[in-house]
Amino acid sequence: MNERIDVRELLGLRQGPLAVGFLKSTPAGLKRWDGPPLAAGCGFWPQVDDRGAFYTLAEDHQHCAVGCHTHRLPLPPEREGDLPRAIGLMTGCGYIDAKEVAGIPVLPVTPQAVAYGPADDPGFQADVVIVAANPAQAMLLYEAALKAGAGGALTNTLGRPACAVLPLTVRAGSAAASFGCKGNRIHTGLPEGEMYVSIPAAKWDAVKRALLETCKANEAMGAYYVEHREEVERV
Repeated sequence: MNERIDVRELLGLRQGPLAVGFLKSTPAGLKRWDGPPLAAGCGFWPQVDDRGAFYTLAEDHQHCAVGCHTHRLPLPPEREGDLPRAIGLMTGCGYIDAKEVAGIPVLPVTPQAVAYGPADDPGFQADVVIVAANPAQAMLLYEAALKAGAGGALTNTLGRPACAVLPLTVRAGSAAASFGCKGNRIHTGLPEGEMYVSIPAAKWDAVKRALLETCKANEAMGAYYVEHREEVERV
């Protein structure tokens, strides 16, 4: 199928779908992150709309102990205490229960670089496509993932930390959702009315094709539901 499908335009997304790659080596021809230090790894996500594709190394993530944990990135020796301190803060204030920590998804292997780029032309081998969407848009992506064989009816969903949806998708090989944790919303500017849908990059093209059919089907069902409601109201 040669038709170009612009998911951002089709769904009316606030920002474009993002590709993330957990790479075995630094990618040739892709620029290294040259912006300021960021307080969280998820802070790189919204940068793609303005900067295009780029890659990062472990040191670019060192200010985010939780993100380094989910991405299996090493912290420098002077920051090795950051993760237990962060977990202590979270458990101490009741943000997370200590028994939840062991269940947080983590990448199976340590990447040498983490790359970010537009989903349809990332410039590297992507592992995951992540989409910031409102619930109605997320519903359509979920239904398209089902049609494309990229997700299950009982979709994996998590809340905190939001970045863990990436290793969750990698490990499961199927679509997942994240409600977007408080830290993610602070560091990415994710609005209160949006969440994330995460899709294996290898299945992204199939999901896009299925999305066209899904949108048309929902339009047809929407027209039926309106007509049915009006008929009942006239009784």
